[in-house]
Amino acid sequence: MKKWRIITVFLVLFIQLALVRSVCQAQIQAQTTTQTKDLAFVFLHGMGGNPGTFQLLSDSIVDKLPAYVRGFEQKNPDVIILAADETLIRQYPNYVDIDTWANNIATSINKYFPYKNLVLVGHSMGGKAALYMTAHNIGNISDRIAAVVTINSPVKKLSGYYTIGGANFFQEKFLLTQDRGVIKSLETYDASADGKWVAEHKHWLALCSSESSPMGSKFNTSGVDPLPWDMDDTIVPISAQYADGADVVYYGEHYHSEFGDDPALSSALADNILKYVFGDDIDLSVLSLSGSVKYDAGIFPFQYNFKAILGEEQLATGTFTYNNDSWWWQGQTFVVGEANLNGIRSSFDIKTQCIPIISGLSQANWLKSDEGDSRLVVRVRAAPRSRVIVTWSIVGYQPKDMARDRYEVSVSTGTPFSAVSNVTWAGKETSDYRLQLSSQAQGPLRWLAIEWKVYAKVRGSGNVIDGLQVSSVIASP
Repeated sequence: MKKWRIITVFLVLFIQLALVRSVCQAQIQAQTTTQTKDLAFVFLHGMGGNPGTFQLLSDSIVDKLPAYVRGFEQKNPDVIILAADETLIRQYPNYVDIDTWANNIATSINKYFPYKNLVLVGHSMGGKAALYMTAHNIGNISDRIAAVVTINSPVKKLSGYYTIGGANFFQEKFLLTQDRGVIKSLETYDASADGKWVAEHKHWLALCSSESSPMGSKFNTSGVDPLPWDMDDTIVPISAQYADGADVVYYGEHYHSEFGDDPALSSALADNILKYVFGDDIDLSVLSLSGSVKYDAGIFPFQYNFKAILGEEQLATGTFTYNNDSWWWQGQTFVVGEANLNGIRSSFDIKTQCIPIISGLSQANWLKSDEGDSRLVVRVRAAPRSRVIVTWSIVGYQPKDMARDRYEVSVSTGTPFSAVSNVTWAGKETSDYRLQLSSQAQGPLRWLAIEWKVYAKVRGSGNVIDGLQVSSVIASP
């Protein structure tokens, strides 16, 4: 009996311990943990700029920030964003080299801005210096930087871009300033590798703008386009404003510093920046089509004009032969081409091999007005005892699933007195990626080679918040 009493006591103790453990586990599971994350913005002006350049943009971000924080916290109740009430906007020496500029920024942040998770927003040379500073860990700053946003920054070296007469445009434009290395950093230092490092280890949002064609007159300086071979924002070609790895947003046809004077534009850029930081969708530019074309002027001393549709492809082609075995002139009509193409027709080309003048093509037109029907009506006429060989091709384009966003057109190489004068979309539909291009070269024997790119509009996000350092973890019942 005593033995059973001992066993009973042990069973009761075991059950009690199990119950206590179960209660403790339930209490632990009932507790929630909340992460807190700091967030702060630093604004960096460009060459010749000052803190006032960012006043409108800074005010817009500060005004909009609380709503973005609330929206993020509602979707993510386990995260609290401690957004700084202040931003850092300071004046930096304008004309120093990129290394000195970056060191000045790092010193200023380390001394005056104690926050952990920084979003650097740099305009022009300020953005280039921000990429350099982050990638090279100037002042041991990299661990504190969450993302870099560049606005119209000369990321790539500018010495590779053609200027009027081959002159040093930047040296001439800022001839009256006391250059202390900034011109060399603009012209010969390529920050593409810095940007790629930032994109791979942090986040890099490149906000870009430009004129609508290389020789567009909107951004001319004193009536002259100093960069006639490239689409630029008055001073920086658009292809120099970003590099591999960047999340690119094209924000329209705006000049280099326009956001500093336009409240509506600053507000729009603020939304793009905050959406990127908080993981909301924005429209990113992604390369979809590209190509090149070359034109040569003739031997006579006048201007040769060229027009072309870029981005088209051959949709259908074929050859047929008509034999006239009689002793009389005869003709015949043929219908060629495949109906209902997986594409949109735009033009056709017909070549004939026959006895000149007395034989050849007498009619060629579309069978129907439907742009999706590629069939052609071709009528040929042949002399007695002869034949006509006809080769036909149909050119058009394949509509894209993603809406087009923008294009870049530039003269990659050529001679003076040659240029691209105008570029427009060839069609109104956003699925139509074709470009209509006009260019010219002054004879005799001058020439130009043109590179073109078309970008799709793709929904994407930066989601910077998820990668921010955690300031603290709070456990609550």
